[in-house]
Amino acid sequence: MQLAQVSLDDKYQNIDGTLYLTGTQALVKLAMLQGVRDRAAGLNTACFISGYRGSPLHNLDKELWRAERFLPQNQIHFLPAVNEDIAVTSHWGTQQSSLFSDALYDGVYSLWYGKGPGLDRSVDAMRHANLAGTSRYGGVLAVVGDDHGMTSTDVPAVSEPTFIDLMMPVLYPGNVAELIEFGLYGWALSRFCGAWVGFKATPDTLDTAASVLLPTDWPRIVLPDYPFPEGGVSIRMPDPWVDQEARLRDHKMGAAVAFARANGIDKVLVASPRPRLGIVASGLAAFAVLEALDSLGIDLEFAAELGISVLKIGMPHPIDELSLRQFCDGLEEVLVVEEKRRIIELAVKDVLYGLPETRRPRVVGRCNETGKEILSGVGQLGPDAVAIAIAGRIQSFHNSAKMQARLAFLEGKASERRARSPLSVVRTPFFCSGCPHNTSTRVPDGSRAHGGVGCHFMATNMARDNVTHPQMGGEGATWIGMSSFVATDHVFQNLGDGTYFHSGLLALRACIAAGVNITYKILYNDAVAMTGGQPVDGTIDPAAITRQVHAEGVTRLAVVTDDLEKYKNPVGLAPGTEVHHRRALDTVQKAFRQYPGVSVIVYDQTCAAEKRRRRKRGTFPDPPRRVFINERVCEGCGDCSAKSNCLSVVPVETSFGRKRRIDQSSCNKDYSCRDGFCPSFVSVVGGNVRRVASSQEVPRHLQLLPEPKRPNLSAKRSYNILVTGIGGTGVVTISAMITMAAHLEGRACQAIDQFGMAQKGGAVTSHIRLASETSVIKAVYLDAGSADLVLGCDALVAAGDLALQSVSSDRSQLIINTHEAITGHFTRSPDLKYPREDLNQRLLGAAGARRLTFLDATAIATRLMGDGIATNMFMLGYAYQRGLVPVSSVGIERAIELNGIAVESNIETFRWGRRAAVDLKTVTAVAHGESSSSAQQPETLNELIDARANDLTLYQDAGYAARYRRLVEGACQAEGALAGGFAGFGSAVARYGYKLMAYKDEYEVARLYSDGDFMKRVSQAFEGSFRLEVYLAPPLFARRDPYTGLPEKRAYGPWMLRAMKALARLRWLRGTAFDPFGYTSERRAERQRIIDYEIIVDELSRGLHHDNHALATEIASLPDGIRGYGHIKQQHLDAVDRVRADLLSRWRQDEKIAVAV
Repeated sequence: MQLAQVSLDDKYQNIDGTLYLTGTQALVKLAMLQGVRDRAAGLNTACFISGYRGSPLHNLDKELWRAERFLPQNQIHFLPAVNEDIAVTSHWGTQQSSLFSDALYDGVYSLWYGKGPGLDRSVDAMRHANLAGTSRYGGVLAVVGDDHGMTSTDVPAVSEPTFIDLMMPVLYPGNVAELIEFGLYGWALSRFCGAWVGFKATPDTLDTAASVLLPTDWPRIVLPDYPFPEGGVSIRMPDPWVDQEARLRDHKMGAAVAFARANGIDKVLVASPRPRLGIVASGLAAFAVLEALDSLGIDLEFAAELGISVLKIGMPHPIDELSLRQFCDGLEEVLVVEEKRRIIELAVKDVLYGLPETRRPRVVGRCNETGKEILSGVGQLGPDAVAIAIAGRIQSFHNSAKMQARLAFLEGKASERRARSPLSVVRTPFFCSGCPHNTSTRVPDGSRAHGGVGCHFMATNMARDNVTHPQMGGEGATWIGMSSFVATDHVFQNLGDGTYFHSGLLALRACIAAGVNITYKILYNDAVAMTGGQPVDGTIDPAAITRQVHAEGVTRLAVVTDDLEKYKNPVGLAPGTEVHHRRALDTVQKAFRQYPGVSVIVYDQTCAAEKRRRRKRGTFPDPPRRVFINERVCEGCGDCSAKSNCLSVVPVETSFGRKRRIDQSSCNKDYSCRDGFCPSFVSVVGGNVRRVASSQEVPRHLQLLPEPKRPNLSAKRSYNILVTGIGGTGVVTISAMITMAAHLEGRACQAIDQFGMAQKGGAVTSHIRLASETSVIKAVYLDAGSADLVLGCDALVAAGDLALQSVSSDRSQLIINTHEAITGHFTRSPDLKYPREDLNQRLLGAAGARRLTFLDATAIATRLMGDGIATNMFMLGYAYQRGLVPVSSVGIERAIELNGIAVESNIETFRWGRRAAVDLKTVTAVAHGESSSSAQQPETLNELIDARANDLTLYQDAGYAARYRRLVEGACQAEGALAGGFAGFGSAVARYGYKLMAYKDEYEVARLYSDGDFMKRVSQAFEGSFRLEVYLAPPLFARRDPYTGLPEKRAYGPWMLRAMKALARLRWLRGTAFDPFGYTSERRAERQRIIDYEIIVDELSRGLHHDNHALATEIASLPDGIRGYGHIKQQHLDAVDRVRADLLSRWRQDEKIAVAV
């Protein structure tokens, strides 16, 4: 297939033709097109864009920076603002510029942007600016990101009521193309009527990528005749306030309606010759109506035959009463479909009130004529809910087998969802690996911290005494109102550097004025992290923050940092500012909470995600050091996760139980996991993560891949793909590659990436629609059962209710990655079980076995390419070769080239995925080779006993192993004497008797480092030249940490591994009079615990019977809870001892009762 000649610059260089762009990029393109139009009209205008980022408008500034070289030639001036209301005032200034004789331009058209809460805080400024008006050749679009589903906003943002109160016209585009069309209308409207124009944008439009046709000179704008007052309606100076109100109310609103009517902004999508039901909808809801009709078997032509007309309202306010009345006049019924507030519904009722009863239709919307709700105003409104509502209104004059089948299917999906038990684990947003918030949000025992916005909000869901949150910039002000009415006398307050600069300093100032006891923890992470890592909009650094708050009156100050070298010669810090390493945070906080008044801790550590980005660009140090865990030495205690709160510390199931491993793909080299009190951590200095594909030849039979038979794209329905994955792992890239390939092939395409806050390790889904014609694609999200392919890059997301709603056992093919990616819950629950069986049952129940394919794509792709980020591209290649992706491999590979990121690696990964679909067994063998089999479990009890006895021989000697066998044999004989096939007690003794006997003292740790298996696994994981450093706290001579008082781990070079080899040979000294380590209280207690366990097992074995078997097994399994080293192990021992005492008391009480009986 011939591919179109496409460049990523097309969207900004071409003024017409078919362009591939996202909704956010469409706003950038819009500004450029307005300049082109003005220059063609002989106007010398400029553009000003300013606002404050916030989802779903979190990427606009980044797109403008990417397009930076195109801005000057289009006279576009972009200045991200300190906050939203200051930006509004700046835009007011652009319209005033034309009032002065030294104006450089005929006018300045400007674009303000902010999320819904940003509009809320800007009302005062916007009210003033809108009353003043716009210049004749300027105009202002106020673009607001409304998040109906609250995926990234903590309030149900809906801007129309605010704009109505401000008396601003409102435009509501419903797709990417309309963002451009309505934007051009918007500036023309703003100039024509002299008012600011509200411009409603949502995630459904901004986060969507589509192939958009821009006809030449489109849209054609008509300026109607309108009886303007003397002097017109543009901004002027001077201008009495009372005159502004009269002009706005009496003239500007009427001019807006005239403009909208002349330009057909409200469109009749379906015009029935014999209308009986009129459906009125705006923006996204209008496309949901079209999708809903289609799902009911009613295309536009058939709808007209049935007497259904559809009116799409493009300007919800001020409503065009005449056009609305003409549309509704004579109908039997009007159904108003709209999200959130009942704005259009009430307007329709108001407009139709004066019609004669014989011509006045019944109006239903949120509720039907009996008051029953038929369209919810909560959450997001989708085609499925609209389909049910429409079917209920037309059933009196239309019914069909297809409509009934669709309604039955929807009810079936609802029943399935109600019947499913909630998942025990869900994927929720979490701090990135190595995120400074992992440490900065901790508080000392007995204290609490109040949450903030952005990433700080996530800490309130992490069980670390971070509670509540305010609006942006209100951090700390809640304590002013609370402090006098609670017994607590001090709190900590989290505050990010971006929020501090935005408006947070005012709240801090207010706390000083109120005299409350509060410690602000201001995180300086050098980025506005939650919205994508943008820089703070001004000059700020930790030293400047200390000086600023000191000038406000704060005298108790500290800087806490991960890098003390930066403060070796501190310059610019406020007087009296302390400087500490981050390990001292707990100590510093304990001191500061005793201080009366306002104190400030500045926590200085760069955002982990930003570190990764900068390292890829070569602008941030990338230490040649990676952390690796010796899994045999690891005890699975979870202290490394407790210390780091890091998602790159992952569980690995081995024959010795659950251990820990570092996910090298996601690790951001924070190294705080090494602070876990455990000798299993080493640093690999130098070298690289091994990439098998670079050293392996492609098997001969997989070198030339056959092209699969691909699905044909229809002119009647779209081919739909749902991609599920984890935020930050490249899910969005997959949807971009598929849709760009379709664009290159001249196909219609649309994809929306649903992430919001989920970009931080949460659940991400991409909804992709492909078709032969643009008209086929209506709604953005996939409706129920409409997925042709589900590419489950993460099984946990794929098995969630939202993803399963798109699955049909008659239509959908599912390819599921079986990799068990942990969630944030694991950092707090080290024994958390991944719900594999539940996921499989959910997926099987929704799709059926014949439509379901499982493969461990992460394990294969990571071994082949050296990075787990390759997983999703591998999955795409697999699905492609299975004939489930309706674009060509040539198109996909060209899209990868255009993307320009890791091109060779991504193409090779895509091809390896294709090869796996041809011969999975061979590709798996290439990937894993002779990889370690430590995760394999002994299959029988005898195999387990033999394996453990052999290991105890290596641990000590054959006599020690024989002692173990006697212990287990006694338990097994007692259990075997029970009738009924009881099992579990003997197995528990085999596992946990071994665990106690193989306690990890100095000799055993040395053996597990020097037996050859560890170095083999290091060599399998890394390639190139490297050396190892081991982190130990030898009990006989470890120093004490000055902050915690606990033994401090130190790094030991390669010589320590040689020393360990020698030490391992001395294991025969263990427990003898010559054992230098055996005299410590910890070693004596470990030897005594073995004896105690033998005595208890003997007691359990002698008293074992059917009724107490389960209790005996539980008691015998208690050593499973003994984990860790040193003080961590003691904590676990204390917990186990408390449980053991209780269980043994129950056992012995039961024995007394049995004897008495």
